[in-house]
Amino acid sequence: MVSDNAAEKALNLIRSRLCNPNFIFRPLCNSPDSNYSKLKFIVSSSVTEACNNSVLLLGPRGSGKVAVLDLVLEDLLLEYPDMITLIRLNGLLHSDDNSAVKEIARQLCVEHQLLFSKMASFDDNSEFMIAMLRECGLAHKTIVFVLDEFDLFTQGKQRLLYALLDAMQSVTSQAVVIGVSCRLDADQLLEKRVKSRFSHRKLLFLPPSEEDIYRLLDHVLSLPVDSSLPHDYAIEFNAKLHSMFSDERFRQVINSYMNFSPAVRHLVKFLFRAASDMDLKLGYLSFENFKSAISSLQRQPKMECLRDCSILELYILVCMKRLEVKEQNSYSFSAVMKEYKSIHDSFQTSDYYSQDVCLRAFEHVLQRGLVCFADGRGRIQSTEFRPVKLLISFAEISQGLKAHHSCPAFLQKLAS
Repeated sequence: MVSDNAAEKALNLIRSRLCNPNFIFRPLCNSPDSNYSKLKFIVSSSVTEACNNSVLLLGPRGSGKVAVLDLVLEDLLLEYPDMITLIRLNGLLHSDDNSAVKEIARQLCVEHQLLFSKMASFDDNSEFMIAMLRECGLAHKTIVFVLDEFDLFTQGKQRLLYALLDAMQSVTSQAVVIGVSCRLDADQLLEKRVKSRFSHRKLLFLPPSEEDIYRLLDHVLSLPVDSSLPHDYAIEFNAKLHSMFSDERFRQVINSYMNFSPAVRHLVKFLFRAASDMDLKLGYLSFENFKSAISSLQRQPKMECLRDCSILELYILVCMKRLEVKEQNSYSFSAVMKEYKSIHDSFQTSDYYSQDVCLRAFEHVLQRGLVCFADGRGRIQSTEFRPVKLLISFAEISQGLKAHHSCPAFLQKLAS
């Protein structure tokens, strides 16, 4: 047994790590081929060689674009504390050209302790931005523009992007434009005049590989042996953790979750949930913690609906599945009733109901969203004659029948 104090300290440490994006993405940045290394080289070369650059960070939401960018900027601000000015814009807030240029002017004034005029026009703010680019270039100071939700800045006339990239064509300016977008075709949204001034550098953020996932797991969940935690406890905790990593059941859980949601952000959410389920009396992470976490996060509303279905409603779903297996892609309630009667005749079941009762059960299945009408005729035709189709897969039906508390065994065999 482990003391509650040591286990609670370990849990708080793991939770704090999972809430810190910089800590999470640090092990994924060690490779020279990583996006961190490539982005840092692009920005640092602009700082040291006094040149202009532009780059797009593209990838699905939660893939770590902003986290890696923040790591790069944090490291460069430590290396070159007086040579970088950071300007951040977000397309959700500043997609309008006037508000975007005004925000740039405001941040430049705050950074350089100048007086900002709220009444300045778009042209005044544009001239101020160009003048600041020139002055910072002469002072060997790089301005880094971060445009989050970059695709939203391409809406409209793109005056901001044109003014910014055009000003960077001057030999006296020294700036980097970094666009962040979840749209992989973001560069194709640029107008011709803007595209011709863009450097067309793109960094693609892909889901992590299996090797990266386990390196991240080890980095986040392992306890430091030279900390305030008991030395023997930390060693035993790490040993049990690494033993669990090699367990085939654990690997199946991780692979299952990454197939369901490959973004790093969602993996972190999953790990936080698993860590929160840790038994403080036991003091160690177990396979059951991860198993319960995946079942709670991968909620399947259709499966929950199946658990609440009556036996007759389960019969109707199985009949519809059997009709689709027979390649009857379109069928009505009448065809379902024929299949239901054939099952009863074949197995001599006691679960046999009248057509009116079956029709009410059929309507309940429609209301649950497990089945829908295959045509768009509305209420012109009676429910029992309109073609329908399943909205739930065969695998989900089979799994739902197994989880149902009172499903007949032979019905499970029919659905398998």
